[in-house]
Amino acid sequence: MSAIWETIIPERDRAASRLAGFGRPSGLGRRPALLIIDVQYRTVGTRPMPFEEAVQEFATSCGQTAWDAIPHIAALLALFRERNWPVLYPHVAPKFGFDQGRLTEKVPTMMQIPPKGYEFVEAIAPREGDVLLPKKHPSAFFGTPLASYLVNTGADTLVVTGCSTSGCVRSSVVDAFSYNYRVAVPEDAVYDRNQTSHAVNLYDMAEKYADVMDTQSLLAALSALEPATREEAK
Repeated sequence: MSAIWETIIPERDRAASRLAGFGRPSGLGRRPALLIIDVQYRTVGTRPMPFEEAVQEFATSCGQTAWDAIPHIAALLALFRERNWPVLYPHVAPKFGFDQGRLTEKVPTMMQIPPKGYEFVEAIAPREGDVLLPKKHPSAFFGTPLASYLVNTGADTLVVTGCSTSGCVRSSVVDAFSYNYRVAVPEDAVYDRNQTSHAVNLYDMAEKYADVMDTQSLLAALSALEPATREEAK
């Protein structure tokens, strides 16, 4: 199966990375944790629709490409539930006037999302025992206790899903890598409103920071790991 970026990244660039020794797999550890980043109606919309229609409902929506990713996120979530592995939801917190800053200067529509937009998409919504991490900035680590929760669970591997590939997903992956976690990114369980950015950022993460693969391959790799005991799941 060819990688999504092969028609976008020139062969000479991919060859340069290979010559420099980039892109080697890290593999999974023994204790994975699942991050579901910003899968809220504000990035998905209340129903599947083309991007041009979706942004009329929520300006930050990614449209159909988001709905295409949700079944893959749901499949990963089901396995994590079955194995008693930790599930964490870094999510955009409602914004108030005092949240004005550099990000909202770049994207002022972020300040105009109605309350429904901040709700979790029902198909992959959190349940009791999951960790909810409201955030104000792209990285799931910045200004949140995520690292502390991960230490407490004993996680050594992060499976990162959600939105957007080029923004919150990538910044969280880089920070996770910087904390020395193994990172896996299922390419069809992350999404972006810009498909070129989606592909290029997947390529860059695969070369430097994470193992990037499709959800089915990742499910197979995860299924080979031992499930958590009830004590470990507490």
